[in-house]
Amino acid sequence: MESSLYHAAKHRAQDNQFVGTPLSQVAIIAIGRNEGERLRRSLESLRGLDCTLVYVDSGSTDNSIEIAREAGADIVELDMSIPFSAARARNAGADKAMAGPTTPAYLQFIDGDCAVAAGWIDAGVAYLDAHPETVLVTGWRKEIHPDVSVYNAMCDVEWHRPAGKIATAGGDVMVRAAAHLEIGGYNPHLIAGEDPDYSLRLGTLGSCVRLPMDMTLHDASMTRFGQWWRRAVRAGHAYAHLEAMHKGQSKREIIRAIVYAVLLPVAGIGFLILWPLGLGMVLAIYAISYARTALGLMRNEGLALRTAAHHSVFLTLSKFPNLVGMATFALRRIRGRDMKIIEYK
Repeated sequence: MESSLYHAAKHRAQDNQFVGTPLSQVAIIAIGRNEGERLRRSLESLRGLDCTLVYVDSGSTDNSIEIAREAGADIVELDMSIPFSAARARNAGADKAMAGPTTPAYLQFIDGDCAVAAGWIDAGVAYLDAHPETVLVTGWRKEIHPDVSVYNAMCDVEWHRPAGKIATAGGDVMVRAAAHLEIGGYNPHLIAGEDPDYSLRLGTLGSCVRLPMDMTLHDASMTRFGQWWRRAVRAGHAYAHLEAMHKGQSKREIIRAIVYAVLLPVAGIGFLILWPLGLGMVLAIYAISYARTALGLMRNEGLALRTAAHHSVFLTLSKFPNLVGMATFALRRIRGRDMKIIEYK
């Protein structure tokens, strides 16, 4: 006998009680920390929508809270004596949205540096209304300024994934509120990789789907190598933590980091000392990997040769900061330390 919150909501949807869900039954949760004008653009993109709006602030020292208050958002300020994370912020926003007399049908999560694309909220609601077996919908996140830096441009390519059923999603998603409650929300102990973990757990209740349309417009604001490096370190931390929780989920990324950032460099040093000609073999492996990456970007993403070649430099190099992130997670886990957030902005 099905008695869970999600299954009860699913049966109501199948009985067409949620078909034509009004936007007043949608709660939008935006999270941020020192986003400033990016947050203003984000909240302005929601103007005119008859949705509940909640903004969760993680210790901003700029005027983010004032911007959110002017936009009419309900404000949640996290207790900064407890380590903050995106997962903790999203849970706090969802709790606030569902604290009223009625529980919203759907929750839309967005980051404070993202503006919502016109028509997305309506499209997400319509899809969930028509597909009661679906628990999460997402779309395409686009970078606002891909021409500012190669780092921004790489984000734009990274986020444009194929539409259809998916296993994992990013941070901008619309979910059934009942499903969010059923799985206990986001895992607050994850400082990175909280979004894939969330969608993997939601996937045990129903399907997750990416719609073939723009969802959010993002301002990565990455102009320095150091920012890119820290973001790649955070990704490595996420790979390791996800693999510890969901076996096989990040296996390929972890193996690549070990091969290209540990085994090959060690072999290269050994060859340099014992057999210099062998160093050429190691360099050839890197060259082949680089070429395959560039060709893949040209074939699958439609990038021009020069752009693909540029991106491939960083994608090849990324195995090193990924390894740093993996090692950081392993050391924290061995020592029993808290998983502290890795910021790149």
